[in-house]
Amino acid sequence: METLSYLLLGLVQGLTEFLPVSSSGHLTLGQSLLGLGDEDLTFTVLVHAATALSTVVVFRKDMGALLRDVARPGESGRRARRFTGLLLLSAVPAAVVGLGFKDAIEALATPRFVGAMLCVTAGVLFLSQRASSGHHPVGAWRALGIGLAQACAILPGISRSGSTIGAALMLGVSREEAARFSFLMALIPIGGATLLTLKDLLEQPSTADLASGPWAGYALGTLAAFVSGWAACTWMIRLVKRSNLAGFGAYCLGAGLLALIFG
Repeated sequence: METLSYLLLGLVQGLTEFLPVSSSGHLTLGQSLLGLGDEDLTFTVLVHAATALSTVVVFRKDMGALLRDVARPGESGRRARRFTGLLLLSAVPAAVVGLGFKDAIEALATPRFVGAMLCVTAGVLFLSQRASSGHHPVGAWRALGIGLAQACAILPGISRSGSTIGAALMLGVSREEAARFSFLMALIPIGGATLLTLKDLLEQPSTADLASGPWAGYALGTLAAFVSGWAACTWMIRLVKRSNLAGFGAYCLGAGLLALIFG
């Protein structure tokens, strides 16, 4: 049963990391429903690394072009350096909030708080669909605004992809560019959160006993997180281009209300 629980949580992590429904919120609710108790830091590191890898796979051409051009002279190099700078700028608010308020935010991860924040996510998704499709490029101020939305998504129950894509749309960014920027900028906080969790894991006295951990469950959960993350990221890019996110808003509202009632 424990192995199946890790498999299910891996699927939840991969899907909800990219779908606008909050991965942290769903993991909190999933762990509560499955009775797994406190967060398993080893599993958290593995599934976050898996979802980061799935993003790299989906955007391998974009990332390869950035790495190839960033040191080049001329126009291609200038564009690559500018875009890389915007990605780094967008990560600043989340870094400040995540490093400064980490313990306080972790204490908020209760089913009822998650339910309330899922309702907030629903509101963001509904509002973003009222914004007309724009054509503005992501500049410094828009990158910072999208970064502020990402910082808010550190709260469990606030969707990172939903808030950043929603913010980009409301700031007049095109749907295609909003999805691309949202998922590429996610690599920085996901990588940072993974390293911080790994640091916490290595500082635990029980680290020496990792060999006795449920590695079959870890392996299945990690694989599930990678495959479902890759599928969700690919699907979400197409969905944002062609449709709206109101359906996810309705889901978040329903799930949030249920968590508030039964949490």
